[in-house]
Amino acid sequence: MTSRPIRVLDLFSGAGGFAQGFHEADDRFVTVQAVEMDLAAAATYSLNFPHAPVFGGRIQDWLATEKLPTNIDVIIGGPPCQGFSTLGKQDVADERNFLWEQYAETIRRTRPKIFIVENVAAFAKSPQFQQFSTMLDEDPAFSEYSFDHRILNSADYGAPQARKRAVMIGHRSDVAAPHWPEPSHAESPRTVAHAFSGIPHEVVSADTIEPRSTTFGGVQFNGPYSGLELHFGRDYRELSLKRFAAIPEGGNRFDLPDELLAPCWRSHRSGSGDVMGRMHWTKPSVTVRTEFFKPEKGRYLHPEADRAITHHEAARLQGFPDDFQFVGSRTAIARQIGNAVPVPLGRAIAAEVLKTLTE
Repeated sequence: MTSRPIRVLDLFSGAGGFAQGFHEADDRFVTVQAVEMDLAAAATYSLNFPHAPVFGGRIQDWLATEKLPTNIDVIIGGPPCQGFSTLGKQDVADERNFLWEQYAETIRRTRPKIFIVENVAAFAKSPQFQQFSTMLDEDPAFSEYSFDHRILNSADYGAPQARKRAVMIGHRSDVAAPHWPEPSHAESPRTVAHAFSGIPHEVVSADTIEPRSTTFGGVQFNGPYSGLELHFGRDYRELSLKRFAAIPEGGNRFDLPDELLAPCWRSHRSGSGDVMGRMHWTKPSVTVRTEFFKPEKGRYLHPEADRAITHHEAARLQGFPDDFQFVGSRTAIARQIGNAVPVPLGRAIAAEVLKTLTE
C-alpha cells in the first residue's frame, strides 16, 4: 500500500466542502491546486487549506495563463449549476452551463488517473451532460478514459441533509474503476437533532461579532469566523414572529390562521409545502441552499426556535467541522455554505478513490 501523497486538483472549489471530505477520508490526499472564481470563497479555501495554492479567478484565465500542475491523481469539482438548477427560472443558454468544457480541457491537459464531477441532479438530464458524455466517448483525446454516473443522496452517506447530486466518476484505462460508495445511513439517517447537538436555541446579534479582516488576492474581506461566531440571528418584524410561532415542527405556511396569511398566500392555497416551513428534529433537513437564512425561501425555520437556521447550523448540516473558518460578508458566507458539496458525501467518495489508488 502506497504512503505517497495522492495529488488532487480541485476545480470550481468553492469554500472547500469537497476537499474537506477528501482530507477527512485520509491525510494522503493533498490538494496541489484549487481554482475558484468567487474571491471570498477562494479566501476561505486558502485559509483552511494553507498548503494548497489557490487561483482566485475564472478557470478560463487559469487555463490560459498558468502552468498546470503535473502528475495529478484526482480531479474533483462541480461546475456552477445555476443555469440548469431546478430551483427558479432555468436558462439552458446560461454561460455557466458550459464550464464543463473547461473541466474537460483540464482533464485533457493533465491526464488524471481519476476525475469526479459533482453537480445538481438535473445535470444528469441536461444537454450539457449529454455533450460532456459524448465528448468523453467519442473524442480521441479521451480514448483512455471510461466513466459512469449516478444520483447520490447525501443523507445516505451520513449528512444530516437530504441533498441529491449527480456524480460522474471517470478513470484512466491503467486504473481500476473506483467502486461507488455503499450507503452507510440509508436506513438510519442522521437528523437535524444530531446536527444541532450542543447548539443553543438563542442566537447572538450580528452586530456583536468582533470586527476582523483578512486579505486575499489584494482584496480585504471580513473574517475569518467559525463555530458559534456564526450563530447570529436576524431582526424580524412582529408579524413574522407571530407567523413563526403559529407553525409547528414539520409544519409550513398552510398551518397559518387566515389573519397571519400574506395576501398572495390567500389566493394561492397550493404550491410548495416548504415555503415558511419548519424543520423536523427527527429527520434530515431539506437541501441547504444559499438563502437558508430566509424562511420564505424554503423549510428553513428552526425545529423549535422562532427563527430561521443560522449560518453555524447550516454549516453543521453540510458537515463542516466547527473549526472550519469562513471569510466574507454574511451573504457571501451563506453562499459558500449553500453551494458546498456536503462533507460526508465527499468523504464517502474519497474513501473509494483511496482504495482504488492504494490497493
